[in-house]
Amino acid sequence: MTRKLYSAFAALLLVFAASYSVSALPEGKTAETRAAARVRLPLNLAVLVQDDLVSRVGNELEVTRSFIRELPAGSRVMVAYVTSGSLQVRQPFTTDLEQATKALRVPIGSTSASPYNPYTEVREALKRFPADNGNRNAMLLVSDGLDVSRGFDAASSINSVDLQRAVREAQKRNVAVYSFYAPSAGLTSWNRTAISFGQSALNRLSKETGGRAFFQGSSFVTFDAYFRDLSRTLNQQSIGE
Repeated sequence: MTRKLYSAFAALLLVFAASYSVSALPEGKTAETRAAARVRLPLNLAVLVQDDLVSRVGNELEVTRSFIRELPAGSRVMVAYVTSGSLQVRQPFTTDLEQATKALRVPIGSTSASPYNPYTEVREALKRFPADNGNRNAMLLVSDGLDVSRGFDAASSINSVDLQRAVREAQKRNVAVYSFYAPSAGLTSWNRTAISFGQSALNRLSKETGGRAFFQGSSFVTFDAYFRDLSRTLNQQSIGE
């Protein structure tokens, strides 16, 4: 009887060990995947958020903080908001990444905070980049990309004067602009033409400055995939340099 009990107990231990190994394996893979997706080389990164974006953008604060925290040592981060036609710098460039994460806040999410257009303040933010310290320069612009300050048509929105000026400023300062599309409380929350103009403008800004625009369809669910792709893109571009 004792032998039978011992055999049964031993069998249970084997089952437990096997089940533990199977459940532990995905965790290891997840950690490995996360490590592989992290940015490898230090950056000067300006995070610029349009303040009239829809309220659910606020749900992405934690994943944004995680991205900042996981930047390599020596990185410098600035956090600013494009709000009511002005640039609100909540955290100037700092190497204290945890301090930078604390500067992030939920966007106001109202047309009362709508910018004149996002590209005027993009240009102002570009001027805040530090003198060359060996880091690559990058801007993460979270915006709907829409500029209707000079009319609501393709020529005025996708090829706006202020967008062209922002491109030239970024090229002059060697800053690659990466953009995450999100709808605002205004036109891009419901007008498909406005969405198309905004996304096309963001794509142009990023492409002409050596960055990349991230969007999927007319809305967004989460920035998780965007940040993974952003890290991979930054790492691939570093290898290519």
